[in-house]
Amino acid sequence: MGIWHIIIIAVMCIASEVTDARKISYSGGGTLMVKSDSSAKSVYYHYSPSYKFSLGIEAQKDIFRETKGSYLRFNYLLNRKNTNTSQRNLYFLSGVSTDNPNDLFYGVEGDWETRELFSGFGYTKTEAAGRNISHSYVQIGIAPYVGDYGDLHTWLLLKSKKNSLTKEWQTYPMLKFFKGNVLVEIGYGNQGDWDLHGMYRF
Repeated sequence: MGIWHIIIIAVMCIASEVTDARKISYSGGGTLMVKSDSSAKSVYYHYSPSYKFSLGIEAQKDIFRETKGSYLRFNYLLNRKNTNTSQRNLYFLSGVSTDNPNDLFYGVEGDWETRELFSGFGYTKTEAAGRNISHSYVQIGIAPYVGDYGDLHTWLLLKSKKNSLTKEWQTYPMLKFFKGNVLVEIGYGNQGDWDLHGMYRF
């Protein structure tokens, strides 16, 4: 884990009121995200003109392709349903390289959660220079306690992911914390890889 990941996540943890890992913020809101796992490292900012979509820019280091670049990002909320006890979301995700319009990715992510249970999934496909790579994951979790608004919320998660290069599922535990405008996810794979995600919502 690089020192810049530790610094950014530590700064985020000091900040503070309630958020989740949505790909779109409230209308007029912005979100800064940092991610690092066995396939890529990235810093990503997006702005949401509407609760239905977001526009952003992402700087990414692709570990599989051994490349660095920036992507213009567009996310769209395909479906959302709220009940008295749960919420579900389905998003379309996409990005195109600022250097080459033929270098792009697209996919979907979805989640369903109550105050005690969480489930999520994602699929993305990257097309670049005749080399296509897809990534898939599923995630389930429970909350060991139910916090009030403004409290530190904690999730115990199990994540399983696969890519089209290795074609093997890797399954490992993760911890998710959020408080106020800050979310942090930390996992450690069985192949010795960190899976980190930090988010701050403005």
